[in-house]
Amino acid sequence: MGRGWGLLVGLLGALWLLRSGHGEERRPETAAQRCFCQVSGYLDDCTCDVETIDKFNNYKLFPRLQRLLESDYFRYYKVNLKKPCPFWNDISQCGRRDCAVKPCHSDEVPDGIKSASYKYSEEANLIEECEQAERLGAVDESLSEETQKAVLQWTKHDDSSDSFCEVDDIQSPDAEYVDLLLNPERYTGYKGPDAWRIWSVIYEENCFKPQTIQRPLNPLASGQGKSKENTFYSWLEGLCVEKRAFYRLISGLHASINVHLSARYLLQDTWLEKKWGHNVTEFQQRFDGVLTEGEGPRRLKNLYFLYLIELRALSKVLPFFERPDFQLFTGDKVQDAENKALLLEILHEIKSFPLHFDENSFFAGDKNEAHKLKEDFRQHFRNISRIMDCVGCFKCRLWGKLQTQGLGTALKILFSEKLIANMPESGPSYEFQLTRQEIVSLFNAFGRISTSVRELENFRHLLQNVH
Repeated sequence: MGRGWGLLVGLLGALWLLRSGHGEERRPETAAQRCFCQVSGYLDDCTCDVETIDKFNNYKLFPRLQRLLESDYFRYYKVNLKKPCPFWNDISQCGRRDCAVKPCHSDEVPDGIKSASYKYSEEANLIEECEQAERLGAVDESLSEETQKAVLQWTKHDDSSDSFCEVDDIQSPDAEYVDLLLNPERYTGYKGPDAWRIWSVIYEENCFKPQTIQRPLNPLASGQGKSKENTFYSWLEGLCVEKRAFYRLISGLHASINVHLSARYLLQDTWLEKKWGHNVTEFQQRFDGVLTEGEGPRRLKNLYFLYLIELRALSKVLPFFERPDFQLFTGDKVQDAENKALLLEILHEIKSFPLHFDENSFFAGDKNEAHKLKEDFRQHFRNISRIMDCVGCFKCRLWGKLQTQGLGTALKILFSEKLIANMPESGPSYEFQLTRQEIVSLFNAFGRISTSVRELENFRHLLQNVH
């Protein structure tokens, strides 16, 4: 009997050891766990659950948003890819064919878009022409022609004073329409010191970071280590919420671009065909918690933070698009009406998102300090938009300029809440305006972030059995 009890106790003990993990070797951690385990749950500066974002984006929003971005109004973007870099002259142009951008022929772009780059409808065009004539007539004709031009330039500057981006002059002979569907963002082979120089200047000189604090895993800096990472993040967490948010937005944009490059990677290039697809190894190198010394999951969290910021901006700007006289004008009345209906459907869906980011804590301190901080915020971001003209790969430059302008437009919206609330229900809005360029970049930039969130789900599945 005693022997039987001893055997039973031994079996129970072995079972306990197995359950507690001491009786066998633990299964090795998967790559999916290393990349995503720290990205689940709630975000640091937000009260939004990542699982809620994934479900909302991937199953409610993404399909309709993609359909909207395939329409004529949103697929054509006018950009000047020939602007010189304002910061240095030794730009190494990417000679790879995948870096090239194919501009549109004039007859490929709908006439309504070409004739109304900054306007929304034929009626708006007429109103704009009349208003311009009034402004010209208001300028004292006794002034010299040079002074008259200066006065009009001041007016133009006042109109753009709320912009967060250094925008292209789309009237320039060098500005061309590009079909975004025919020039997709994907891996081009543009990398190395030239590419890292762009991001290094952005992070080191425009993210409110002292030169003495080195960014973790910066390949252009020597002596990186765990202590440097801890120093960097202890410094970052000590910043005010606005400056911390600025860094997280830039990091999130960087992460989103890296997701796109990993998801549309050139896997095979033969004379018969090119094969693009998911490169799991490339994704791991950028986001695996072990390979990046803990940095990768932080980047993915910042991507979600960026998603929430742009989502919030779209929810705020709904009244601007709801006005009866607003059109997504291409000249095709049936298509224009359908596109506006789809746009409003998407914006109302976004409005219903249950856990929107609360931006009320931004710039909420002393008025003078808040105003200076807001202006610093704006100038730093405008500087980053100018850096995009230094990118050596033209396709990377195209998408960098578009996504930067899109994020800048989202920030403009968030800081214009009162102006949007006071807009007239009909007629032109003088206090708050969005150009067609801003509208196209706003939705395409959010489309890129939405695609990143969707691709994270794909990579999560692909990495489940990778160790």
